Amino acid sequence: MTVRRYPVAALLVFLTVALVVVNGFAFWGDTFALWIDDAMQLSAGVAAVVCGALVARRVRGHQRWWRVLVAVGMAGWSLGQCVWSWYQLVDGRGLPSPSLADVGYLSFPVFALAALFVLARARIRPDRERFQPAQWTAHFGVAVVLDGLIVTGSLFILTWTAALGQLVRATAPDKLTWAVAISYPLSDLVIVVVAVLLVVFDRVDRPYRTNLLLAAVGIVALAASDSVFAYLVSIGAESMKPWSDGGFVLGPLFIAFALLVTPGQRRRDEAGSPGGVDWWQLALPYVPVTAVALLITAQLLAGAGPDGVEVFVGVLVVFLVLARQLLSLLDNRLLLRRVYDGQQQLTHQAYHDPLTGLANRALFADRLDRAVESTDRTLVLIFVDLDDFKEVNDRFGHAGGDVLLHAVAQRLLSCVRAGDTVARLGGDEFAILLEGELDAPQAVADRIQGVLRRPFAVHGTLVPVRASMGLVVPDPAEPLVTSDVLLGRADTSMYAGKRLGKDTTVVYRPSQDGPPDFPSALRRASGGIPEGFGLVFQPIVRLADEVPVAVEALARWSTRDGTVVSPETFVRSAESAGLGAELDALVLDLACREISKAGLDLTVHVNVCASRLGAAALEQSVGSALERYGLPASRLVVEITETVPVPDLAAGAAAIRRLQELGVRVALDDFGAGYSSLTVLHALPVDLIKLDRALTTGVQPERDAALCRSLVGLCADLELDVVAEGIETAEQASLVIAAGCTTAQGYLYGRPAPLSALRLPTIPAAAGRE
Repeated sequence: MTVRRYPVAALLVFLTVALVVVNGFAFWGDTFALWIDDAMQLSAGVAAVVCGALVARRVRGHQRWWRVLVAVGMAGWSLGQCVWSWYQLVDGRGLPSPSLADVGYLSFPVFALAALFVLARARIRPDRERFQPAQWTAHFGVAVVLDGLIVTGSLFILTWTAALGQLVRATAPDKLTWAVAISYPLSDLVIVVVAVLLVVFDRVDRPYRTNLLLAAVGIVALAASDSVFAYLVSIGAESMKPWSDGGFVLGPLFIAFALLVTPGQRRRDEAGSPGGVDWWQLALPYVPVTAVALLITAQLLAGAGPDGVEVFVGVLVVFLVLARQLLSLLDNRLLLRRVYDGQQQLTHQAYHDPLTGLANRALFADRLDRAVESTDRTLVLIFVDLDDFKEVNDRFGHAGGDVLLHAVAQRLLSCVRAGDTVARLGGDEFAILLEGELDAPQAVADRIQGVLRRPFAVHGTLVPVRASMGLVVPDPAEPLVTSDVLLGRADTSMYAGKRLGKDTTVVYRPSQDGPPDFPSALRRASGGIPEGFGLVFQPIVRLADEVPVAVEALARWSTRDGTVVSPETFVRSAESAGLGAELDALVLDLACREISKAGLDLTVHVNVCASRLGAAALEQSVGSALERYGLPASRLVVEITETVPVPDLAAGAAAIRRLQELGVRVALDDFGAGYSSLTVLHALPVDLIKLDRALTTGVQPERDAALCRSLVGLCADLELDVVAEGIETAEQASLVIAAGCTTAQGYLYGRPAPLSALRLPTIPAAAGRE
């Protein structure tokens, strides 16, 4: 039975209930009502047998055997119903007991109990995961026992009041009659308790849950009518009204539905998902308790108070409920402790590197900021970069590289005090923050290099490790120093060490004119060109003949002592100091001047940070540079870099249109990385996109080619030019050509260099669109 058939089943149940109610009024006479009543009971029983037999032929394992057992039990019950109908309708015996019908009726609880245990064994999910109850707690086993006792005690009181007490006190004609009469409520009590407990402690997401729920409803319905029958027999009644037989009709009907339902195929991504919890499921053990409370209240109001057995068992159930609630309070306390521990673990994971356990970049930046803001403590910053770490990954794989990084982290921790901070910033880069009174900082660096020079064991092989380090001791008298400036200085010193031959420590030393950081140099230039600052140009070629059609201007800066600072470092420091706009204007002016002075009929690309798109200063800088050097606007492309997202897409789009009105073209740089997306491409009316090098690496040629081909096709439909960046090998060139790219840029066609050092034609074969 599928989900789509549930409305049909609900309609059938409704019609059955309506027929039982109408038949109970016996408008057409008692005899005819009895015929209809017995026919409905027999039809429901036979339907359950047929449903069980049909479905059992199509399934295997637990699904087959529990259905077979239920079908056999319902077959015995149906035979008993046939005998009963003969006695009642043909022989006219009334309520014969004991009789052959009892043999058939009492066979059902035996087989149904066995079927429930088989169904319980099927609690292990199809993916063979170990079963864990939905309400798992630290004291789950005790909770199961208490809930079971509560349900058993409550149902015993209800059964005792309904029939069992009357039967025990009754004087039967013989022991056999008494035994048969009492076997109905006792067997029903056992099977109902088992069914209810299975429902209570069943997984909400278990595939057999619907079968269990429907079977439990059917068993409870049968037990209710059995209790009424046993009570009527005990008081010597000669007939049983059709209303009282409602459970004998609805019970087999629900059991038939249970036999029809087959668990659907669970999706693979849901196989490992944790099960939920039904609130009614948690409250189900207390439903019988509520029924007992209502029963005792009704007895007191009627003036027939509960007898001694009810009082004794009722008091016992009350104490069991109190014990269960105390256990719940204890479990809640343990749960709160687990939640707190989980929050602490999440906080630790958010601020620590998962591989090494060291502080991550976020935590290190926070501690460095606080150390810089504290004026009463000295600090030392050490930047550590492992030399030639790529060779370890190439030799031992990334797993071997991870082993080495973890071992390096442990040795770094052994070189510092407990209050110092060691962080992994990413890859093979580490940073160390030393605070408070220190010995000679150089001695600390020497100690670090000493421990790192001892070979590391990686997969059974001793691997030598060397590291280049940059060391910064800020001057307390220096004003306005920031954490970004200190990191930039440490990074610069470290790279200076690599140029000196690696495995060295370079201590940052400020020059006489002030600290050699780029913001200071830019300020001292007062609108001119900072000392050591210049541009290099990288050609952009047409792939058909590899003829340059454009160049990209790239900023470079070196300190007075010749230390070349990476663009990422000095650009980041300029942005942090609020000088990003000045840097963009400087690069734009120099690029236009040099391309015009060189007399090259080439387009020049200039990078501009996305955060300044829409600023009036940018448009003024563009217009002034073009006018100052007489450079046609069509030969300037402004590349929007995405180190930060465009703050306002609507304002950015308007700014791009204003630049295009001047004749300047606008490109979206590093498309496919950073903050670029189809939404940005849709919102900004750019003329050109530059595919990020990650899309052209050729690591997965077929996938990369398909992705490049899709993006190039999309840009062609939008009438956008495309430049593939980062082309370093012939294989990568073939990949982008196959994808449909017509222009490219990368080391394969030329490294960044001064214009005079590039092989550029005075008049290129095609100087128009790229």
